[in-house]
Amino acid sequence: MTVENLETVGDLLREWRRRRRFSQLELAGEAEVSARHLSFVETGRATASRTMLMRLAERLDMPLRERNRLLLAAGFAPAHGERPLASPDMEQARAAVEEVLSGHAPYPALAVDSGWNLVSANAAVGPLLEGVSPELLQPPVNVLRLSLHPDGLAPRIDNLAEWRHHLLERLRREAEHSGNPGLEALRKELAALPFRARKTPPRPANPVAVPMRLRVPGGPVLSLISTTTVFGTAIDVTLSELTLECFYPADGETRAYFLGS
Repeated sequence: MTVENLETVGDLLREWRRRRRFSQLELAGEAEVSARHLSFVETGRATASRTMLMRLAERLDMPLRERNRLLLAAGFAPAHGERPLASPDMEQARAAVEEVLSGHAPYPALAVDSGWNLVSANAAVGPLLEGVSPELLQPPVNVLRLSLHPDGLAPRIDNLAEWRHHLLERLRREAEHSGNPGLEALRKELAALPFRARKTPPRPANPVAVPMRLRVPGGPVLSLISTTTVFGTAIDVTLSELTLECFYPADGETRAYFLGS
């Protein structure tokens, strides 16, 4: 019997309620159920219907993967499919991803899964990886490990201490929000990597975002800020966990480099 088989609905609801910092009374009010009944469900004294569990999961903003896990613990079939991105049913989603990535050229853009493993990237990403250890480029390529590893991009990131702090904090928040233990394990791994902060010029006054300042062999120091795009209406687990990271120039010199001017 696996650990998953031993999970109870009450354990999972209690875990996610505490993760979202809801009291039983608050969650009951949000989901329009009896606080007494919710208490009984958490302690195993009562069972919840599929409809009630779906409503509770929605109010708790549980990831689709975790909603399936909750339903399975209650003996119900999962509500959300999990198709490989390469499956025929995902053709339109794949096309949308590739359209965003290619349309973002000449600036770099990539798509990653829930563990920050590379799914796809546009042509502008490749030249930025010059000098990276081939081992870090073996699939699955983890883009955060690639960024912070001493055999990856780290030695060429001028503001490594700042960028490292930004990535680790983002990873911490994502691990906490998603409940994905793999993200917390990745955060600990990356936090333990050796790094040497470079002495960098002061930041521009009143910055609007944390940039990655990456030195390009034989070229300038590129200053890049990023945006994050997700499929907001996804009902498939794989699609809901896909994230697109698109990088933009943070200064004129970086823009000129990518535009070839």
